[in-house]
Amino acid sequence: MFGTLREDIRTVFNKDPAARNWVEVICCYPGLQALWSHRFAHFFWRHQLRLLARIISQNSRFFTGVEIHPGAKIGRRFFIDHGMGVVIGETSEIGDDCLLYQGVVLGGTTFEKKKRHPTLGNNVVIGSAAILLGPITIGEGGRIGANSVVVKSVPPGKTVVGVPGRIVGQKEGPIEALEHGKLPDPIIDAIRRIITEQAKLVERISKLEQTSETACSAEEARLLEIVLGKSEDDPDN
Repeated sequence: MFGTLREDIRTVFNKDPAARNWVEVICCYPGLQALWSHRFAHFFWRHQLRLLARIISQNSRFFTGVEIHPGAKIGRRFFIDHGMGVVIGETSEIGDDCLLYQGVVLGGTTFEKKKRHPTLGNNVVIGSAAILLGPITIGEGGRIGANSVVVKSVPPGKTVVGVPGRIVGQKEGPIEALEHGKLPDPIIDAIRRIITEQAKLVERISKLEQTSETACSAEEARLLEIVLGKSEDDPDN
């Protein structure tokens, strides 16, 4: 148990450069406090002391702003950065080395008592205010951009952004950070493609208009010659 607690503290130092000493980490990191409370609550939940587990969970929510249902399964070296507004549902499953930022929601989409919350593989990073809904799976090494809404499973190593979430990239190897400034924007990309295609259409229309004007000019000259020719041959002139 104490080994797990020490590992949790080391995880904070590894994933947050603002951490200075272990006293600060224990006293000032609500994500860590919520995780430790969840470990106790989950123990009682597994031993069928459900009410006690929910009371511990509710008190943790009050003091930390992080709501983790005691039924959720969480792996090792899990870290919630800042933590306020994070919600993790009952049937959520989180692998090892995952990182969640503030405002993340792992929510359900059905009232049936079955698997209804997301499953995160190892080494998954989820950006601020991202919402994951339903019994979907985020593959190992997946990244979810801030404010994204994800309702479909994501293959391992993929990056998802947008509403609804779209796969936009892949990063090989362990994920250390979610660099939002380098994430592609699918909406901007779509607009750029539309502008490019529009420019091509304008160019083609311009060429067609020039060809049409040339053809019309030749036709008009031929008709004029015919009219002039008839006028010269007309005996009434």
